[in-house]
Amino acid sequence: MTERPAPTPQLGRARVMAILRSADATGLPAVARALADGGITCLEVTLTTPGALDALAAIRRELGPEVAVGAGTVITTGQARDALAAGAEFLVAPAVDTDVIRDTADRGIPCYPGAWTPTEVSTAWRAGAAAVKLFPASTGGPAHLRQLRAPLPDVPLIAVGGVGVEQARDYLDAGALAVGIGSPLLHGADRDPVPQTLHALTARTRVLLDAVRATPGHQEVGP
Repeated sequence: MTERPAPTPQLGRARVMAILRSADATGLPAVARALADGGITCLEVTLTTPGALDALAAIRRELGPEVAVGAGTVITTGQARDALAAGAEFLVAPAVDTDVIRDTADRGIPCYPGAWTPTEVSTAWRAGAAAVKLFPASTGGPAHLRQLRAPLPDVPLIAVGGVGVEQARDYLDAGALAVGIGSPLLHGADRDPVPQTLHALTARTRVLLDAVRATPGHQEVGP
């Protein structure tokens, strides 16, 4: 790795990464459009969703360069390469796999591996992570994130796992670069992507981002 990749600028601007996970990927492009209409510009499509890579490619074509679209639950270098071939702009993992991190970083692509302890966070950072996903965040809450930030202030942390819409500000106030939110934000829109649920999702997204922007000391991160 010659230079550590930076987090995507779209993540730093909105400070929210929406996580798209579903039993069926068919409706995810419509869900992604509703989220983008609400102002979220960073989307993770998890590989545990059947048809995830096709959905990821379709979302990228639909939304264009203003929205960063990445792949989540990437646990092998093979999955990482498949995701990048489908157009993923960043990768997210539930754990620290230094092979995945290094391979991705060597390609100049941001990787956000999941970690919980100071040792895991430090290992991921040394391997070339662009940021580290604190996962599962809700187990220790904002207090745990704050404790990690104290000895590791240079490592950007993304709080993911059990983070509700109402808790987003608490994690940002504790020092998180961003939060990742899935089902508490989608609220079933992925299962039933009809106009009514999609309009409600856009409205929820706007409320969430208004709360994030109202965070004391909030400023957009990145160019």
